Amino acid sequence: MKTIVIQTEYIKLQDLLKFANLVETGGAAKEAVQAGKVQVNGEACTQRGKKIRPGDQVLFDGEILTVAYAD
Repeated sequence: MKTIVIQTEYIKLQDLLKFANLVETGGAAKEAVQAGKVQVNGEACTQRGKKIRPGDQVLFDGEILTVAYAD
């Protein structure tokens, strides 16, 4: 499990995938999300602009991500 620290209230799903280096480009993130390859809190998500907040769990390509606020 990998924790991504953010400074803002939320991060968009496609931006999270890029920020975590799970995809190389925004286009690749868009394709993965729209193809249903990403799960948010255990359910497939096809909304690339979905707001991911601390406590949410994202699963993509065998990698689990969580989000936390910076202290």
